[in-house]
Amino acid sequence: MSTYRIAATLRGGKRRSAVGDPVTVAAGCVVALAVLVALFAPLLAPYDPNAVDPAAVYAPPSGAHWLGTDDTGRDILSRLIHGARPSLIAPAAVVVLATAVGTLVAITAAWAGGWVDRVISGALDIIFGFPGLIMAVVAAAIFGPGLVVPVLAMSIAYVPLIARVVRTSALKERNLPYISALQLMGTPTWSIWLRHLAPNLLPIIVVQATVGFGYALLDIAAISFIGLGAQPPDAEWGLMVSNGYTGILSGEAGQVMYAGITIVVVVIAFNLLGSWLSRKLLEEGS
Repeated sequence: MSTYRIAATLRGGKRRSAVGDPVTVAAGCVVALAVLVALFAPLLAPYDPNAVDPAAVYAPPSGAHWLGTDDTGRDILSRLIHGARPSLIAPAAVVVLATAVGTLVAITAAWAGGWVDRVISGALDIIFGFPGLIMAVVAAAIFGPGLVVPVLAMSIAYVPLIARVVRTSALKERNLPYISALQLMGTPTWSIWLRHLAPNLLPIIVVQATVGFGYALLDIAAISFIGLGAQPPDAEWGLMVSNGYTGILSGEAGQVMYAGITIVVVVIAFNLLGSWLSRKLLEEGS
């Protein structure tokens, strides 16, 4: 796929198709809103997310607290807004690290071929056999709770999700005539990778990263839910679900419901965008 076709896929052509697809437009709006909320959380939150008010424990939704309060009187809306930062930054870090490493590994395997390709493919298959959530749990259990260790562990686990798909496309791209022409012209390998091969693989990489973000967000929320990710009193969506779990028994499910709905909606939005990008890529390649 040429650079011009990539530009058409990721810019003009997609924009025109997206306008006629209300589901994709809605998904894009949700993603954009989540990012904006994370960026401007201190300006948008009406209260300090960790401010405790014993006199307003489990307060119902009102003009003072639009979504009510939790078991310590903290404003749920403020915690949702501030929780967008760690809830989005952690999976974004997973996707960025996994995509960078996975793309490099994939191009290396496709370019070298032979035993190098077989060794790399075998290693990717082994890593692929270990779910990212399990790797994150084991790592957090060994090195202690927090978001840094699970992010690093999940980044390793997500490398095969990127590398296996990118490698297949890189193998096809590797055998195209323009690659041989560039080599005959004496173009350095690093230049071919950076200026030609990687840009032409960009649509595949973007699709995998977009879909992977949704899965990473779920895994990060699950890690926090079981107490190995974000730690109290931090505001993080998975941790909010965990903290509000006991309130369900007393009929106070607000914190769990709002945080859970937020996670589901954002994950679905990213998955819809990834599916749309994948369809457009297939249409462009046909």
